[in-house]
Amino acid sequence: MTRLLLGVTLERICKAVLLLCLLHFVIIMILYFDVYAQHLDFFSRFNARNASRTHPFSNSSRPNGTVPSYGLAGAEAPSPSTKPGTNQSTTEKPLQPCQETPPGLVGRLLIEFSSPMSMERVQRENPDVHQGGKYTPPDCLPRQKVAILIPFRHREHHLKYWLHYLHPILRRQKVAYGIYIINQFGEDTFNRAKLLNVGFLEALKDDEEYDCFIFSDVDLIPMDDRNLYRCYEQPRHFAVGMDKFGFRLPYAGYFGGVSGLSKSQFLKINGFPNEYWGWGGEDDDIFNRISLNGMKVSRPDIRIGRYRMIKHERDKHNEPNPQRFTKIQNTKMTMKRDGISSLQYRLVEVSRQPMYTNITVEIGRPPPRLARG
Repeated sequence: MTRLLLGVTLERICKAVLLLCLLHFVIIMILYFDVYAQHLDFFSRFNARNASRTHPFSNSSRPNGTVPSYGLAGAEAPSPSTKPGTNQSTTEKPLQPCQETPPGLVGRLLIEFSSPMSMERVQRENPDVHQGGKYTPPDCLPRQKVAILIPFRHREHHLKYWLHYLHPILRRQKVAYGIYIINQFGEDTFNRAKLLNVGFLEALKDDEEYDCFIFSDVDLIPMDDRNLYRCYEQPRHFAVGMDKFGFRLPYAGYFGGVSGLSKSQFLKINGFPNEYWGWGGEDDDIFNRISLNGMKVSRPDIRIGRYRMIKHERDKHNEPNPQRFTKIQNTKMTMKRDGISSLQYRLVEVSRQPMYTNITVEIGRPPPRLARG
């Protein structure tokens, strides 16, 4: 009797273990297809639509590869209705507005930083980007004109990777954009938010038609091109899940990394604070400004808003700001007098490179701290 009971017990244990193994296998397969389903779905639909008209220059082996555009490269795309010897009308068909969801998006991307990168390679991969890092879709009318602003100092290595990935992503998103590197002159304490205020004004000097502004750190690359770089009815926080935070939002009020505001939204909060010298605090101050002005932060889905960060040591002269916690508590009192309305700087140089516009500025130095005692 005892042996019979023992046998029954062992049989039940074996069944339970087998069931757990099966459950584990199902979970692994779900996670696997969650990563790759978008790619498989995209390429199956792409092949079905384009089997009869495959482009000779397409390159699907690169995660950020795009088909070269005819409109800005100086040659016209061959028309299937064109016949030799027929008279062609000189009247061009007016462009239609770009679709709300661009049809050429890939979805999740493979982002890696191990391959060597050069500015020459970036330029070869993006022949239809104009001098100064500007681009306009040739086949539709973009809904917004976007200035992308990057606070910068001594990050040339990171910039090459950022341009390598972002130019193709933005072109697939049908964005009319210009890329501006706001370079802090000298070796005084870094001030990210003040540089972004400078970038806002200098971009409008360059092109007053900008109505959307994306503020991005140079070491953050989006992992999904469905994370659309445009402005929304509410201020936008794009970098919802960074790899350094385990692809989670670190806290509800986090607004760092990559964000976007329309021109009217930016002016409504008086821009960004100018008095956050060193690392940290300015993004929380910006979140407070948005909330205090009756707006709410919008975000993409956590599965789409993922970012890969290029690992690096903390920059020299960008040490944590010990005053940041006190300043964050006083946003309501300071935001009217500290911002775009009080910005002071000296323009050193504007240089239009093939893939971006470099704006070098002198923004001063932090005020001396009062000695204790």
